Amino acid sequence: MPEQMTTDVRTLLDRDPFDASAVADLREVLGRDPSRYVTLRDAASAIMDRERGKMTPTSHLRLGIADCLLGRYRSSLEHLEKTSDLGLAQYFRGIAFENLQRWPEAEEAFGEAARLGYEVKRSELRRIGAMRRSGKVEEARKHLDKSAAKASPIAEYYYQVGSLHVSDGDLKLASESLEKAVELDGDHTEALFELAYINDLYGNDDYAVDLYKRCMQKPPVPVAAYINLGILYEDDNKYRDAETCYRRVLQTHPNHPRARLFSKDVQASKQMFVDEDSERFSDQMQKVMQVPVTDFELSVRSRNCLKKMNIRTLGDLARTTEAQLLSSKNFGETSLSEIKEIMGAKGLRLGLALEGSERPSGPSFQQPAYDDVSPEERALLSKSISELAFSVRARKCMQRLNIQAVSDLVRRSGDELLETKNFGVTSLNEVRERLNELGLKLKGD
Repeated sequence: MPEQMTTDVRTLLDRDPFDASAVADLREVLGRDPSRYVTLRDAASAIMDRERGKMTPTSHLRLGIADCLLGRYRSSLEHLEKTSDLGLAQYFRGIAFENLQRWPEAEEAFGEAARLGYEVKRSELRRIGAMRRSGKVEEARKHLDKSAAKASPIAEYYYQVGSLHVSDGDLKLASESLEKAVELDGDHTEALFELAYINDLYGNDDYAVDLYKRCMQKPPVPVAAYINLGILYEDDNKYRDAETCYRRVLQTHPNHPRARLFSKDVQASKQMFVDEDSERFSDQMQKVMQVPVTDFELSVRSRNCLKKMNIRTLGDLARTTEAQLLSSKNFGETSLSEIKEIMGAKGLRLGLALEGSERPSGPSFQQPAYDDVSPEERALLSKSISELAFSVRARKCMQRLNIQAVSDLVRRSGDELLETKNFGVTSLNEVRERLNELGLKLKGD
């Protein structure tokens, strides 16, 4: 049986003609058994050795697509640029450009693939996606609306709609569209990844893990999928699985800085003692604290008042007193009762996070002192951590420390953050960079 698996990959890469059907079969084989990526690398090397000095356009096509599936995008482009004028080659050029975040070139390549007749609707939709990623959001929206009117939408259409909602900041609508995409195509790599990331952000770890694993079944796989899944495994103390994820990245990108550092962090984490019961309770509480207030049916008056006060999550409410809410214009007893009911249903109450038993102890942590700062500075310090677009790893580490707002973060030193499980130098540099953008620093910096 092992020999048959190896033969499948080599045979598929050498299939004549090497067309869309061969590529689809190759992706299927790789998805069933990740160990076959090694065979694919060996098969590509064999073609290079066998045809060195007499490479044909078809040889470059085979090697270009193989490198793309392996995540070697720059090498993939070098080969695909030497192929004949094929829609298949243009489509994979688009994929390579996408992964290198070269959006205008991806837009052009997908447009050319559509012109040459390769999966016209899918190619056109991916062109629209590249257009959106290059900053032409409204233009992409118009093209997407036209695309929907031409024929019944396919999975790629719903993925692009979901991605537009993500760019608009509406993750709820994004999830609905992405779920529809996955329903139509259970192997849609990009939709599975986006859906996994949204669930990761909301703390739905088990579902996120399942989605990340599923998106790895059809290459090319986003590098971020391996990184994010590794972090989730670390959070669940599955260090061997986490290490496997980081190793998969390093096999293709040996100098990938985050994968290298995270891999070292895994080794260090194996030596750490973890109070599992305490951490489980803490993680559960943090998930509740991250729930957006927009998830609840609030009156228009309450919703507007909370928005003006920059209160976005249950955690923000837990750091707010009744007096602070009532001091807000148009916020009365009716709205207060409404908020209390929501908090009570989640086992929380107003001001809970301001109580010593719920806050990290130690002289370095103090309550925000807003009396001597300007309204602009107060708004900046009150800003939720979720607005700073931290990586999954940095965000989860700050959740463990109950760091919910910028004011919480600037009262921590770099050494304190580094003492947190899974928080390494890469995450620390990321935090400092985000704070520097706001004109702020960590304690002691």
